[in-house]
Amino acid sequence: MFRSRAMGQVPSTLVTSLLLVRHSQSEWNAVGRWQGHADPPLTDLGRNNAILAGRSKHLKTFDALISSPLERALDTAEIFADAIGLSTVLSDEDLMERDAGPWQGLTRNEIEAGWPGMLESDRRPNGYEDDDTLLTRVLSSLARITTRVGDSNVLVVTHAGVIYALEGSCGEPWQRLSNLGGRWLEFGEGRMTLGPRVELVANETVPDLL
Repeated sequence: MFRSRAMGQVPSTLVTSLLLVRHSQSEWNAVGRWQGHADPPLTDLGRNNAILAGRSKHLKTFDALISSPLERALDTAEIFADAIGLSTVLSDEDLMERDAGPWQGLTRNEIEAGWPGMLESDRRPNGYEDDDTLLTRVLSSLARITTRVGDSNVLVVTHAGVIYALEGSCGEPWQRLSNLGGRWLEFGEGRMTLGPRVELVANETVPDLL
């Protein structure tokens, strides 16, 4: 089902098609640490999977490639750029993952030890970026992209938390997104409309961590 959200601040005459892709596996993904704004690099498996993803049928013609500046996303984007023939990767800080505050760098067991019951009850500590703040900056980034590139196809390499926030704002129920999974959306004409999810590779199973 396609779901939409009215976005009155978006330019009314431009519609941009975007494929938002979660970065490939990072070193902290592999060991189960929450990342947030921390900047661990890709694993060797992550790099190899990004190269494989570059051959995916979903990565064909794009007019621009934009990435979060965090290393795990930017390195994934640069691998994609080589694969699809784009010479420039732009970056936007507002596409960064949610700030995980004091949970950054911790495993789920360490979080449970320090904040008993908070994960299970879906509560978050002070310093953890809330949904409204995250969504506001991400929507600002998408509006800037639309203004800059207009009626184009854009590949965006970002993070699971960013994609979840956009899906949730359109009423989409939460469903885990693997590394190198993505979501199509259209942004413009006063509306954001979700398209289908895609998987660029048959991905390895890793914890769903920020």
